[in-house]
Amino acid sequence: MIVLAVVGGVLTGCGSSGATRATTAAHPTASPSPATEPATGPTSPSRAPESEPPVLAPGPGGLTPVFERRAGGTGKGSGARSEAGGADKVVALTFDADMTADQGPRAADGERFDNPGLIASLRRLKVPSTVFMTGRWAQEYPAQARSIGTDPLFEIANHSFSHYAFSSPCYGLPAVAKADMRGDVERAFTAIRKTGARNVVPYFRFPGGCYDDASLRALGPTGVTAVQWDVVSGDAFATDADAVAEQVLDGVEPGSLVVMHCTRSAAPVTDDAVRRIVPELRERGYRFVKVSELMRG
Repeated sequence: MIVLAVVGGVLTGCGSSGATRATTAAHPTASPSPATEPATGPTSPSRAPESEPPVLAPGPGGLTPVFERRAGGTGKGSGARSEAGGADKVVALTFDADMTADQGPRAADGERFDNPGLIASLRRLKVPSTVFMTGRWAQEYPAQARSIGTDPLFEIANHSFSHYAFSSPCYGLPAVAKADMRGDVERAFTAIRKTGARNVVPYFRFPGGCYDDASLRALGPTGVTAVQWDVVSGDAFATDADAVAEQVLDGVEPGSLVVMHCTRSAAPVTDDAVRRIVPELRERGYRFVKVSELMRG
C-alpha cells in the first residue's frame, strides 16, 4: 500500500502493510483508542497566490495529499528558519466541530455539541484558528457556523458530513461506503456554505484521523488537501484542563499543528485549556496561525 503523507509540506510515499492510518487523537464521537503516525521527511508545499488558500499537489494516481505540520526538522526547538535566523515559532490550533447524523435527538434534548465560550475566548485572545466542521454540525448550529465563517480570524474546513469513518476500524465509528465518500465530503461543503459561511478552505480532516489508499483515491476528485496533526491535545473526554494544557505545551514545536475540539458535551474543558495554552505559548515566543498560513510556509 502507498500512503501519502505530507509532513511540513512534503509529499512522500510510505510503504505500509496496514489498511488504516490513524493518529493518537481520541475523538468525542467514539471511545478513545491509541495509534501512531509514522514519520516522514519535510520540504515545502505547493504554492498558491497569497489571496487563495494553498493546496498540495495530488500524489501518484491522483491520491489526495496529506499535510501534518510545517517543515522544521526534528527534535524540540527545531523549526523553519526566519529571515532573522531564528526558529519560525508558529503553531496552528485546530478545532474539530464534531456531530454525527444520528445525534439530532440528543441535541433536541439539550446536549450541546457546540462551544460558543471557546469561540469567544479565541476572539478575545485574538487567536487565528481553523475549525474542521461536520456538515451535520453546521445544520444544527447555522448561526454559529455563519458567525465563525464570516470572521476573518477563522477559517472553516471540512470534517465530513456525519463524522463516519473513511477506513475501518476507527475508534468504533460506523463506516462510509467507498462509493459514498466523495459525496459525503461534497455534502458537508454544501451544508457549511448554506449557512452563509464565506471563509471556507479546501481542506478535509478524516474523522478519527483514519484513512487508507482507498479513501485517499476516492477523495482525489474533490481537490481537497487532507489535514492531520502532530500534537494531540487529549481534550476529548477530558475533565482536567491543566492536563490538556500540559500535553499541548509539552508537544508543541515550531511548525506544529494541534488537534482540539469544539464540542462542549464531549470536550468540556477545551476552553479552559486554551486560556492557559495561548498566553504560555506566546510567552515562549510563538505566533498563532491558521492552517492555510502554516501550509503556505
